[in-house]
Amino acid sequence: MSASRRSGTTDELGPDEPERDGGPEGVGGSDLLAALLDGMDAALCAFDADGVLTHWNREAERILGWTAAEAVGRQGLAGWAVRSADAEEVEGRLMSAMQAPGRQVNEFALLTKDGGRVLVRTQSAAVRGPDGKPAGVYCAFSEVHAQIDLERSIALSEALFEDASWGVVLVDADLRPAVVNSHAARALGTGRTSVLGRPLGELLAQGVEELEAALTHVLAEGAPPAPAEIWVSVRTPEGNLRRCWRSGFLRLASPLTEEPVPLGVGWLFQDVTEAKQIEQEASLLRFRAQQLHRAARAAAECEDPRDAATVHLDFALAGFADHALVDRVVGGSLADADGMRTEAVRLVRVAATPTGAPGPSLLAGAAGLPLRYGEGHPALQSVERVGSVRASIGTAPPEQAREWARARQWPTDAVHALCAVLRSRGRTLGVVTFLRGAGRSQFERPDSIYAEDVAVRIAAALDLAGEAGEQ
Repeated sequence: MSASRRSGTTDELGPDEPERDGGPEGVGGSDLLAALLDGMDAALCAFDADGVLTHWNREAERILGWTAAEAVGRQGLAGWAVRSADAEEVEGRLMSAMQAPGRQVNEFALLTKDGGRVLVRTQSAAVRGPDGKPAGVYCAFSEVHAQIDLERSIALSEALFEDASWGVVLVDADLRPAVVNSHAARALGTGRTSVLGRPLGELLAQGVEELEAALTHVLAEGAPPAPAEIWVSVRTPEGNLRRCWRSGFLRLASPLTEEPVPLGVGWLFQDVTEAKQIEQEASLLRFRAQQLHRAARAAAECEDPRDAATVHLDFALAGFADHALVDRVVGGSLADADGMRTEAVRLVRVAATPTGAPGPSLLAGAAGLPLRYGEGHPALQSVERVGSVRASIGTAPPEQAREWARARQWPTDAVHALCAVLRSRGRTLGVVTFLRGAGRSQFERPDSIYAEDVAVRIAAALDLAGEAGEQ
């Protein structure tokens, strides 16, 4: 009785058929139908026109746990294979197939014998009698967890590669992009198809070594425990674009083999450049504020105001510049009441960092010879404008850069300069010049603000030194 009742329920769902000799042991039509139903991979059940269960095969037994003896002959599914609250809706959808053409597909939950719930997908259709009228319904059903999981995986993949707000790149074992989503293509400055199969070095001007090292590690060892922040420079038609990508990595292996075969790496990244820049700027501001505070405390211990000026200079240099020069206006100071100059500005060197070797700033001595700055020199411009002036040779060849620095009487390794005017009590006392060498960035507006803060402290010390000299 694994597939049906022997009391003729099979005949209720089809035309009468005579018993046939099925072989040496004589298998009848009813036994043959039961064997066919039990041998199928899908779970099968059937109902007569009154909703009484007439067939229940072995796969249905396996999925729900109810045997054919326990199932066949019941009126509907309510209370045993379907929750009572859901029974009316479920049975209505199943029995509606009697009046509908073709097969009806539904999904709902059935109850197992041990009280569990199984989500199934059903295909039901009418069974007609000899007169062509509906005599019942047959229903084939199967668990859909695996199919739903597959559909969800496909939907997730499509969403990641179409709608995700972060970059997704599948990198093959040769470290070349195999699939990229739209966000990643925009971040890399290229199209989704044009990026495929290209070496990462063609897409990134900087940071490719670090990225490839991370991908190689994931292929060999698996995913790292936390995201990594990687700074890169993306090649664009407008030039290289500096970005910071917070990246996560997943090793991909084929699920079709017993031993994992690496297929590549799933690389997910999000652009956090703005947040990192804000974080770095805040950290830099804190450090510079601490340096100014330390310099003030150290300068307070100096007996000679000129020594206090060099102390402020040394503390300002840390992480800010490679060299520094302090030049004072010849003849004391310049008043700026009407902005008019009766004679050319002349400057003498007061203090400077040593050239050729690191060390504290040194006072220039008492010779007081005017510096031979040419017309348009940044230091002179700073004094005349009563403000900061920036200058740079940029990425010029080394010999040209050395000549540029030599012409301005700066150390020959200087390529970027920032001059800030020294003012105290409404008077211009001189100028402080900060210099950076090759390999460092140009001075920006925040650097000018910091240099002006340092200049105020140096000017105050030099003003005190001038008063002491007058006395």
